[in-house]
Amino acid sequence: MDLEQARRLWNPTPGWLNTASYGLPPRTTLEELSRVLTEWHHGSTDWHTWDTSTHRARAAFAALTGAPAADIALGATTSQMLSTVATALPAGATVLAPQEEFTSNLFPWAVAAHLRTVPLDRVADSIDAGTTLVAFSLVQSATGQIAPVQDILTAARDHDALVVTDATQAVGWLPVDATRFDALVCSAYKWLMAPRGAAYAYLAPRLRERLRPIAANWYAGADPGGSYYGPPLRLRDDAAGFDLSPAWFSQVGAAVTLELLGRIGVEHVHAHNTALAARFRHELGLPPTDSATDSATGSATGSAIVTADIPDAEERLRNAGVRAAVRAGRLRASFHLYSTQADVDLALNALT
Repeated sequence: MDLEQARRLWNPTPGWLNTASYGLPPRTTLEELSRVLTEWHHGSTDWHTWDTSTHRARAAFAALTGAPAADIALGATTSQMLSTVATALPAGATVLAPQEEFTSNLFPWAVAAHLRTVPLDRVADSIDAGTTLVAFSLVQSATGQIAPVQDILTAARDHDALVVTDATQAVGWLPVDATRFDALVCSAYKWLMAPRGAAYAYLAPRLRERLRPIAANWYAGADPGGSYYGPPLRLRDDAAGFDLSPAWFSQVGAAVTLELLGRIGVEHVHAHNTALAARFRHELGLPPTDSATDSATGSATGSAIVTADIPDAEERLRNAGVRAAVRAGRLRASFHLYSTQADVDLALNALT
């Protein structure tokens, strides 16, 4: 599907530059959710219909991240899915993470292991023989900085450390190959523009051998319809054995949007988003982001998230009708496929 054709499915009020907080759904997602909720209200459907959407969403996320669907587990939040990995770490394990990391990718490790943090640009050099696992976000929530993925992967493999990444701020605009990692987790309500309550995890087969299904439930059963009652424990032997029972309506919305992104092509969304962000940075007099080849995408890129120290930025933007965020004391503007040059102009006029 052509990007410009797809963009007609959105009609946001001008000035939405806050996808890094939560994304906006296309009209087709809203229509599908409305239809399903109406059927629920009338009692004219059952959960098998909703579950069909859940299977579609799993497959679509797998396609977006270059992974087999059999290696994708369903969950509700990033921290919940990371906890499955964290609680399987051996006693005395040490986890290395960026000190500026969002806490959903810090607190699960702090509960289960010794957590050591360093600045993001020092993570690769800080991996040593005592490092059990390295955890980091592909794109930092507070700054939009893209992690030096290849450097971290190389150092981790040299020391036989596991590598886990939070791709919540990446999947949907940044081309991602989940199979490069031992685990990749993603909440879908931001750049994947799904209702909150849908999250996904790539769990590599070599990692699954070490994990315990601490949230084992009927839906993860080898035959969900035959796993309602009684022992013995009988779970699926792929990543779905780590599924949570899904928030079905969130999965209904996710299926539509994830499939749409697959038809558009993330590479086209990436080009659109980073072009708008680059113009915003340039007009504000900010230095450009990486112009060299980025290790997460394999191509020259910048970030779709721009941060800046601008006095009273939030109030000035709010008065102009622009919705952005402040994170770590800095303005954070984020650009997605429904963002326009007019949105950039609106924000620049308020700030300059």
